[in-house]
Amino acid sequence: MSVQRTLPLLMLLTLLGGCGIQPWVKPYERQNLADPLMSFDRHPIAAGYTHHVYQAREGARGAEGGGGGGCGCN
Repeated sequence: MSVQRTLPLLMLLTLLGGCGIQPWVKPYERQNLADPLMSFDRHPIAAGYTHHVYQAREGARGAEGGGGGGCGCN
């Protein structure tokens, strides 16, 4: 086989081999990632209240990933 046919075949096999990777995190290991120490906010409950007030004040309900209407009554 020539190099012109071998190189694309090798690249195709490499790309297809990447599709068969199993998930890095197993379902029973996900509890470790849900640890409060892994959160971005130091005080997640206070941050939730702050986000709620911000969304109600700005009329941007759901802009930060929350659900509900835009009236601020939730």
